[in-house]
Amino acid sequence: MAGRRPKPARAIAIEVLNRCDPRKNYAGPILDKLLHTTDQRRRATDLVFGTLRNRQAIDTVIAAFSGRPVDRIEGKLLNIIRVGTYELVYSPTTEDYAIVNEAVESAKTIAGKKQTAFVNAVLRQIIRHISNRQVPLAQGDARRMLPNAPSRGCEFDIDLLPGDEASVAKYLSTVFSLPEWLVTDWLDEFGEESTRQICFASNRRPSIYIRPNSLRTTTEALAEKISLADIEFEIVPEVEMIRIKSPRAVTQLPGFVEGLFIVQDITASQAVRILNPRPGWKILDLCAAPGVKTTQLAEATGDSTTIVATDIDSRRLDMVKDNTARLGIKSVKIAEYENLQSVAAAEIGPFDAVVLDVPCSNTGVLAKRFEARYRVNPNTIKALTEIQSELLGTTAVMLKPQGKICYSTCSIQKEENSELVRDFLKQNHTFELESEKLILPSTGDFDYDGGYTAILVKKS
Repeated sequence: MAGRRPKPARAIAIEVLNRCDPRKNYAGPILDKLLHTTDQRRRATDLVFGTLRNRQAIDTVIAAFSGRPVDRIEGKLLNIIRVGTYELVYSPTTEDYAIVNEAVESAKTIAGKKQTAFVNAVLRQIIRHISNRQVPLAQGDARRMLPNAPSRGCEFDIDLLPGDEASVAKYLSTVFSLPEWLVTDWLDEFGEESTRQICFASNRRPSIYIRPNSLRTTTEALAEKISLADIEFEIVPEVEMIRIKSPRAVTQLPGFVEGLFIVQDITASQAVRILNPRPGWKILDLCAAPGVKTTQLAEATGDSTTIVATDIDSRRLDMVKDNTARLGIKSVKIAEYENLQSVAAAEIGPFDAVVLDVPCSNTGVLAKRFEARYRVNPNTIKALTEIQSELLGTTAVMLKPQGKICYSTCSIQKEENSELVRDFLKQNHTFELESEKLILPSTGDFDYDGGYTAILVKKS
């Protein structure tokens, strides 16, 4: 309706949470349909994604101060309280009175006086028991502190969390809203200190990084273009990428329409860098969608190689087409998955390299793919390893002698990474491991996701 005021970001966030079951669907597409302005996007996205990343911890707070289990609170009221609690704990610079007032206004639109009063009472009770919304973690009691940054947290005046000394896995699982079995796996594999860092990184607000399209620009030239638009940024010198610090929709950044860059995480960019493809190679990108690594292969080889890109999801192949077209790439041939064998045999021949970015558990990218924490379990990982092994076997017969498989995941589970690769090598004696690299997610100066890359060489 013309002249109608857009909904506040909090109201949009609550509506998204009411529609989204993170075990079954995704918040992002729902959110996109409801957004109208850039200001809405930034705030509503943080409220939705942050609430879903931290829901177990948020529900622990609500249960402690509402006087009832969260499953006894009506769903729509619960999501209003969840958003308010998220802001109180994880957005400490937002005034608490504004948080409560907007929550009460949201409740009035869907509930009667008694229910609205309940929302008000719960949030005010939480505020009463917060002794400090920003306190250094080293100065607080772990049982009373919910971290909201790597070095600080929100402190309560009573014990609400499991004692760290009783069960580190239980404590970290509750504080960071992660499955306890997964945290236990990390503790066994990486130790307590690294696991804590993984947990922090899994709940961070991830930065946006862009990879300049080297076929059309340079990092310095793109940075200058961004600077002229008064957008704050930083260059990541080791990988020649740029972190965007000012909130802005990617499609509105200078150079997007001209195909001067594509969004990519630092860790995700490592697989192609490790492979180091050469001009003139014939390369297969087997799980190509949405085409970020496909375009990186083309850029790395000066768009002077033959790249066949395919994906079992034909609809997502359209994303590969769109990205290669926008970036002006000519060396990529799109092949439907069911036609791959005939295309490879009749038109291309054996490949010099196969990039195999397999479907995985996403345990290295939980900050971005936060719904995965609601879905991943040991059975899903077992099923995924069967698919990953099958894909490795499929690619093995497509290589020339001395050809390379670049196997990569955005998982940090050894079952999907080093163990699976070693099982493959035991069964395929014509291959050897050239290199492998596991990167754990980080909240460092330049934050990044976790992932694994192995380069397997066909000896004969």
